[in-house]
Amino acid sequence: MVLLRQELGDVLRDVRLQQGRTLRQVASRASVALGYLSEVERGQKEASSEILAAVAEALEVPLSSILREVGDRLAVMEGIEVPALDPALQRIPDAVPDELVRELSSFAG
Repeated sequence: MVLLRQELGDVLRDVRLQQGRTLRQVASRASVALGYLSEVERGQKEASSEILAAVAEALEVPLSSILREVGDRLAVMEGIEVPALDPALQRIPDAVPDELVRELSSFAG
């Protein structure tokens, strides 16, 4: 059985190690007990959303990126193909009305 807390811990550890940071550095910046963060990374503890947000901020990585990576890894384990994020969604926020986009596009070219 795949456990969310294990994958989340793996992703947090991977990000931390890629950045060359120690557990102590991240725990200090996130104001989280070193032992607790270690348990989170090993998948032994479920971290609250507040703790996850603090650790993500300490790692200078958006929480959404961490959660997306966890989701992608879980999908692979479940044998689900993970589609790439639509590039259009990365450029234009959903909150911008299509009419405004068309109007502004007409000025550009």
